[in-house]
Amino acid sequence: MDAGYDPLFLGAAAPLPAGAAGTVRLAYPRFTVALDPDRRLAAVTAVNIDGATLRDLPRTGDWEFDARVPTAQQAGPEIYARNDLDRGHLVRRRDPGWGDPVTARIATEATFRYPNAAPQASGFNQSKELWLGLEDHVLEYADATDQRLSVFTAPVLADDDPPYRGIRIPLRFWKIAAWLSPAGLAAAGFILDQSDLIDTRTGAVTPPPLGGFRTFQVPVQRIAEVTGLDVGTLTDADVLGSQGVTAARPLEDPQDIVL
Repeated sequence: MDAGYDPLFLGAAAPLPAGAAGTVRLAYPRFTVALDPDRRLAAVTAVNIDGATLRDLPRTGDWEFDARVPTAQQAGPEIYARNDLDRGHLVRRRDPGWGDPVTARIATEATFRYPNAAPQASGFNQSKELWLGLEDHVLEYADATDQRLSVFTAPVLADDDPPYRGIRIPLRFWKIAAWLSPAGLAAAGFILDQSDLIDTRTGAVTPPPLGGFRTFQVPVQRIAEVTGLDVGTLTDADVLGSQGVTAARPLEDPQDIVL
């Protein structure tokens, strides 16, 4: 059952981004997490989504350590206690929840493993809702083809991330969505910046100000540069590159997204 991410799921190769040294690959139903044991957070996650058979399942599952990895290498519950940090799903709960009901439920519950979590400032505003809804928007666009997506998400594990309770809290997160268009493999890259929400100097996390989350559509190559990852064919498939766009685009509304 824990076959992990399938790089040929789209019908065109979309390999798991590589290059994060020392990571531990953990396969789950329909998704894979490459855990950085030193940072205790994921360097890469990848999930296959079949939009045609997605199920709207009730939320079930509790956050647990992955028994395959020492707990000291996972950012566990102590990171999220008594503060304004959320356990942010990297692979979203609903993403692997497709196909027959039993398999779909097993897959969604598997997303509640600490290697698939990363600390994100709590609270919702337009920008964060846009971040969480990016895959839905791309999935709707992909409806014209076979409704399949491969999505890669992780924090940017920067050297200057602020220390907090034995880890360093990422200030930025990235996402690449890939799908098969009539012209071949297509991809779009995004970065969420939560820098304005995180201040750990006092041992606390600042409450989220209005508009604190900033979401950008960026060239896929830019994600490769800030993460040090090899994103392979996803750079050539970038929809921004095909339109000659080389700069980050701030997003305020789903209609701002270039697909």
